[in-house]
Amino acid sequence: MKSEVTPDVGVQETASVQDGTTVGIEKEQIQVNADGTVVDHGLHRSLKQRHLQMIALGGVVGASIWYGTGLAIVSSGPIGALISFIVIGIDVFFIMQSLGELSTMYPSTGAFTELAGRFIDPAVAVALGWNYWYLWASNIASEYNLVSIVLSYWSDAVPSYGWVLIAWAFYQCIAMFGVMVYGETEFWLAIWKILCILVTYLLAILCNTGAIGNDYIGFRYWKNPGPIVNGINGFGQSFVLAAVYHGGTEMVAITAGESRNPSRDIPKAIRQTVFRIVIIYWGLVFFAGISVASNDPSIFAATSRAGMSPFSIALQNAGWSHGPDLINAFIFTASFSAINSSIYIASRTLYSLADQGRAPRFLLKTYRGVPVYCTLVSNLVGLLALINSASGAGKVFTYLIDLAGAAIFIAWLCIGVTHLRFRKAWRLQGYTAKDLPFRALWYPWGTYFITALNLFLLLIQGYESLIHPWHPVDFVFSYIVIVLFLILLVGWKVLKKTKLVNLAEVDLQYGRRTYLSSAEDVEAPSFVTRAFRSVKNRLSS
Repeated sequence: MKSEVTPDVGVQETASVQDGTTVGIEKEQIQVNADGTVVDHGLHRSLKQRHLQMIALGGVVGASIWYGTGLAIVSSGPIGALISFIVIGIDVFFIMQSLGELSTMYPSTGAFTELAGRFIDPAVAVALGWNYWYLWASNIASEYNLVSIVLSYWSDAVPSYGWVLIAWAFYQCIAMFGVMVYGETEFWLAIWKILCILVTYLLAILCNTGAIGNDYIGFRYWKNPGPIVNGINGFGQSFVLAAVYHGGTEMVAITAGESRNPSRDIPKAIRQTVFRIVIIYWGLVFFAGISVASNDPSIFAATSRAGMSPFSIALQNAGWSHGPDLINAFIFTASFSAINSSIYIASRTLYSLADQGRAPRFLLKTYRGVPVYCTLVSNLVGLLALINSASGAGKVFTYLIDLAGAAIFIAWLCIGVTHLRFRKAWRLQGYTAKDLPFRALWYPWGTYFITALNLFLLLIQGYESLIHPWHPVDFVFSYIVIVLFLILLVGWKVLKKTKLVNLAEVDLQYGRRTYLSSAEDVEAPSFVTRAFRSVKNRLSS
């Protein structure tokens, strides 16, 4: 069950570790279990440094990126797609700098959705929290949709909705094991996912150079059908795709709420972001762009019921008939991590909303640190993938991408505004940047950049649906999230009569969790470590 919160118990900087003891820490009651696990607002702070580093590096790299890079190339060509991913990558780098400063200072599961209420307006926190929850709940549906595509490619014995239902039941069970199991699972799955990506690069190089297929390709597809296609229309869709695939990088801020030592581990995880952006995202788009032509009819298209990854197409064109099976195996195994992480983020975001009184209180039910109802409700949204039986998996994939794209731009925009407001409050109350445990690189210019860029991208991401001929359904899916965000914001503001936060008076010390800075990861050494120590001791003796 969720631990009771008493805001007026007083401020204490340390916690005594006793079985079942409840101690007052920073105006909140924190329960410490017999094994030393801190139970903070009902959730267990069990994630270790290595967990956060691998989650930051590959935790929510979606399995669908093997397909989505093909759609990006179809939309704007190989160079157009690469430009879109580079721009969004730079955007995400500075977003993570802002998040690193905020999350190291205030490590909570609500992260920036909660901090928006502290430094902007509680109404913004409500709208942003629900927006971010829906983003990841719909991402669960997108990944289930992909699972049905991959398994349907291998066998049509089970209908696509059958695969979705089987996957739903499996991941619902996995999500109930707790954050420690999640962290350990993600650690190994992230390693496997990165290995799959590196093998994909190797296969792309072998196909491109003719080592597989005896046909040297080089940069042929950059010349014909061309480096950039579809003009501004293509860039709009490509930017949305790039944002969706880079989305989730900010999940490190969510894991801060269940980290053992966030002040030490979050900055290290934040610094992993640049490797994730360059090696994974930019690399996949680059190699996809030299592997297939942007007008190849086999690439995943919105009108298709199933589809093929550009890397599968390259292997098939090279004469390796079973190449697509290998790529699909990579995609299928990577989906374990992607779905697992999507359920984790969605459930923790919803739990934070309930904890702040911005969602129904029954959602606060926990079992061994797992928010039971939040997990169930979030995963139920994943059943939206069932509509692929009627509309086709390709069209469903496109609609879900459009919804998620607008939602991620809103989240990133709010992160920039929250960071600017936090720094202003910090300055107004007499503090300097030197007093911060983590400082964002190139502040304030990096934060101004992400605020302006994400506002611009939010407005133009549905541009293609506005041009002649007008596509009303596509327009709705591109902009409905903005409408819902504004309805929630205005509705909560009117209902609760909230006001813009007075930055000169906001409490800057509440929620800092400074007592966690002394936490250590206590773990039995691995076999390799023990063997190394044994050899070292023998040599020294």
